[in-house]
Amino acid sequence: MVNQRVVQMQLKKMGYDPDFANNGRAALQALERVTYDVVFMDCQMPEMDGYEATRCLRRDHRFARLPIVAMTANAMAGDREKCLAVDMNDFVAKPTREANLLAALERVIQLRGLRPPAEVGIVAGATGLAG
Repeated sequence: MVNQRVVQMQLKKMGYDPDFANNGRAALQALERVTYDVVFMDCQMPEMDGYEATRCLRRDHRFARLPIVAMTANAMAGDREKCLAVDMNDFVAKPTREANLLAALERVIQLRGLRPPAEVGIVAGATGLAG
């Protein structure tokens, strides 16, 4: 909850109005209702973690190209690779630093050819941008 508030404040400061979900299942439900340009996915969530939520999304062709940025407190060697192995596009360590969040956002916006500001919605303790 604290991390969500921090990320929310950081994104609002950048001009975004993120949506939030409290767990992986709620994140998947939110993605059924709203079209997001970018999702910041918390890896450690109740009910369904970010790894499993990402695997579910990637199995659905509608979300095959959806940029997903991992957010995790696990910043040890191999954690980034674990995120990339489930087809997340980038990685931000928690607690987030505004500069790191912005850099990850800019990378996926450039990678996908999105027009800033992309819609950011926070999904399951994570963050996603809607469009």
